[in-house]
Amino acid sequence: MPVLGYADTDYGRRPHAAVVQDLLRHRDWYATDGAFLDQASADPELLPHYGRLAVAARAAGARTLVLNHGVHPHPGYAELADLLVTFEGPWDAYRDAAAEPPPWTADHPAQRFCHLVYAVPPGALAARLAEELAAERGAGVHCAVPGAARTRGGPCRTPWRRRDEKAPTPGTAAGRTAPAARRRLYGDAAGRRGDDGDGTYPWPEQAPGERWQPPPGVGWQWQLTGRLDTSVKAPVYDVDGFTTTKEQVAALRKAGRKTICYLSTGAWEDFRPDADAFPKDLLGKGNGWTGERWVDIRRVAELEPLMAKRFDMCRDKGFDAVEPDNMDAYRNASGFPLTADDQLRYNRLIAKLAHDRGLAVGLKNDLDQIPELVGDFDFAVNEQCAQYDECERLTPFIAAGKAVFHAEYELPTGRFCDRARELKLSSLQKKYELGPWRRACG
Repeated sequence: MPVLGYADTDYGRRPHAAVVQDLLRHRDWYATDGAFLDQASADPELLPHYGRLAVAARAAGARTLVLNHGVHPHPGYAELADLLVTFEGPWDAYRDAAAEPPPWTADHPAQRFCHLVYAVPPGALAARLAEELAAERGAGVHCAVPGAARTRGGPCRTPWRRRDEKAPTPGTAAGRTAPAARRRLYGDAAGRRGDDGDGTYPWPEQAPGERWQPPPGVGWQWQLTGRLDTSVKAPVYDVDGFTTTKEQVAALRKAGRKTICYLSTGAWEDFRPDADAFPKDLLGKGNGWTGERWVDIRRVAELEPLMAKRFDMCRDKGFDAVEPDNMDAYRNASGFPLTADDQLRYNRLIAKLAHDRGLAVGLKNDLDQIPELVGDFDFAVNEQCAQYDECERLTPFIAAGKAVFHAEYELPTGRFCDRARELKLSSLQKKYELGPWRRACG
């Protein structure tokens, strides 16, 4: 069994030399043959820093290298370490965590991922359920220990069980936790969907020509795939502009819901009915999603009429607002030499197109330009600001009396809801496919 030397990296803030010095001391004093780098960043921008640490750890004799991110990191980290810790936390948070890992993990064996769970209820039943949950969530290595908090002096005090070790066969009475027992251990959280009371909201009367203005903290539902579930108790629905019908929007409006029309304004999608209207030389590199490519946002003469038709569709279906996606091309490898000024110009055009049609409009991600754009947009939509410790950057919208609609995919609600409520964010836990499932902070 490897003996790992522990070193805290403080999410990339601790100097390289200090981390390496810890590893060398462990090697010299305790004859360690591996390294456990704790509090590892998940941010792709810190990959070079951790790459240098990985090289140094190997040079110091580490045959096994573990990175403890506590969440699923950028996939590039899988190239650096032998094992990634993608969950660390208490039992209550673990049982409520998202069940499906991000798609990129399927490219690696389950034995490359580890879950560290503490404060597990005593007894074999809970330990067995923890093992089953780890397997269901793609972690071939897990450690489940009792006690109120993790011991900082080391990653785990009990042996890891790997999926390829002998274990009871799933599906047998001995090898699978009975449903009733699972419910007892899960508590009421099993299958629970967060809601917002009865889903109604005392919307103020709008004067003729006045745009809707969502306030901070209002509840929402975000569904872009699958059959639209209109039973979710949320006052705001953010749904796909193309696939949602005029009749569905009308039904939501009759039920007192406000509706947001999701559109991609910064990327081309080959599955949309107007895909052939985009000139081929307007398309750049893929944006990471199948069938999608960045567009050259500098070419507003060609893009404006295309986007105007889409916004007309949202207005004609009866939507209250638009969520324009892919609004930060200048920060990505788009295939075009885009600048921050290019992005500001295009984003303001998008806001104007919405406002000219009486629609509210949200700024999607693009955190760096919030100070310049908060006055142009009526709300913000953000993904994973809690995971990347960025939620405070959205507070200019809150200060302006504008909602921030926020979703996390990999963090359980227990890891972000308290802070989200403090900041008055409208926060959800969602799965990557953005189907009907949600867990609201409330």
